[in-house]
Amino acid sequence: MSQDKSKAQRVAPLLPPDSGRDRPLFAVAAILVFLACLSAFGAAGAWRAADGWTDQLTAEITVQILPGEDRDADADAVAAAEAIARLPGVTGVIAMDRAEAERLVSPWLGSADLPEDLPVPRLVAVQINADNPPANGAIEALLADEPYEILVDDHQRWEDAVQRAANAVRYFALGLVLLLTVAAAAVVAFAARASLAAHWDVAEALHLVGAPDRYVTGLFQERFFFLGLKSGLTGSIAAALAALGLAQAGAASGGLFFVPTLELGWSALMIPPLAALIAALIAAVAARTAVSSDLKARWS
Repeated sequence: MSQDKSKAQRVAPLLPPDSGRDRPLFAVAAILVFLACLSAFGAAGAWRAADGWTDQLTAEITVQILPGEDRDADADAVAAAEAIARLPGVTGVIAMDRAEAERLVSPWLGSADLPEDLPVPRLVAVQINADNPPANGAIEALLADEPYEILVDDHQRWEDAVQRAANAVRYFALGLVLLLTVAAAAVVAFAARASLAAHWDVAEALHLVGAPDRYVTGLFQERFFFLGLKSGLTGSIAAALAALGLAQAGAASGGLFFVPTLELGWSALMIPPLAALIAALIAAVAARTAVSSDLKARWS
């Protein structure tokens, strides 16, 4: 009987859990991890979207056929498409008629029928081989003698704008992740110092029996590591569910401009477990640093 009792005493932790003090820290840490994960998801989504948009822009050229007087603009677009299709480096050509052109401008001009005498340019979408595109100015030279005017847009300016916007979102999201990381470390350091003050009798008793400082700091490091891991798992799972809901809402909206969309690749699946592990490591390092600093200040 006495042997079982002594065994139970040896197993009992030197720093027992304190739900009253740990619960607020758990909630704050989980919220910070949640926000950091959402920022990481946003950065990953911006990265993926920008790459997709850039690939699409670099693989396509738009040719505008300007309608002239007494000419069939739709027929001119078809003729231009047939000529462009023979150029080296062109993989596909689509000639759009007036109805398709009106549909493209409807978000700005409304869905009402446009006047018949309104000169709506016809568009020719030219798919090109991004690795071996047509020579610069080849389309203009090909159609220079035609009785209609053309405008060629190689999407270079749009590609640059997409890259700038994507980079801004990426750096903002990564900066926010860094800011939240610093905030989490500060919160854990404050909580670790409060925990040390609450258990100072335990730390002093261990010091009197000859336990080195690293042993005492190790106790707090272990405790806050698992607390950070639990809060990290909670926050990252909540962020993953929120990101999934946002992605589903964006897909169901059919691309409405006021509903944000989030497209994530399989690599984004690594964000929640990494976030939970990083949260645990940050909590452990912050707790160890704070407790070690306080012990040196008191016992030096």
